[in-house]
Amino acid sequence: MPNVKLVDLTKGKIIRITYNGVETEQGHYDFDVIIFAVGFDAMTGALTRLNIQGKNGLQLADIWRIEGLKTYLGLQMAGFPNLFTVTGPGSPSVLSNMMVSIEQHVEWICETIVDMKGKKTIEPEVEAQENWVQHVNDVSKDSFLVTPSCNSWYVGANIPGKPRIFMPYLGGVGVYRNICNEVRKVGYRGLRFILPGFQQ
Repeated sequence: MPNVKLVDLTKGKIIRITYNGVETEQGHYDFDVIIFAVGFDAMTGALTRLNIQGKNGLQLADIWRIEGLKTYLGLQMAGFPNLFTVTGPGSPSVLSNMMVSIEQHVEWICETIVDMKGKKTIEPEVEAQENWVQHVNDVSKDSFLVTPSCNSWYVGANIPGKPRIFMPYLGGVGVYRNICNEVRKVGYRGLRFILPGFQQ
């Protein structure tokens, strides 16, 4: 449209916000309204800011910063019993209709809690988590979304120091849903239950 102009800020930074708009190194642009959308730490920011602590004092933010983003199905993390995440890294999340994915996760989590039947905790086995991370990487490796030239928030490129990894699951919502259903159907493959009174 004639009233739309794309400004590449990698070729000239914002200098200041003015009374009438935005002044950049490429020129001044007039606006009636400016919407700020900066610092978007997708998929992990909300979780890492919660100071989540797992077994033996493990901090989720530290684990993800040092080892990279690791989950099992985007639903749980090894070392963090009974912690469920909804549309976390390793799930279709932002590549899907979010309402549908949220609903699928909440239903899966609720059914899992019911299936615990008095068990104390549930958490992923480390090997299962590593296998899931590898699967997520394998599925996405040929996508243009993970090429070195793609400095997007999908790989955390907009957050300094964030591990560069493609966070969502690219295998599709239907495939993902079938995998989650199969995990439950075969007795929660890759997940470990602990009974009350047993040490973890």
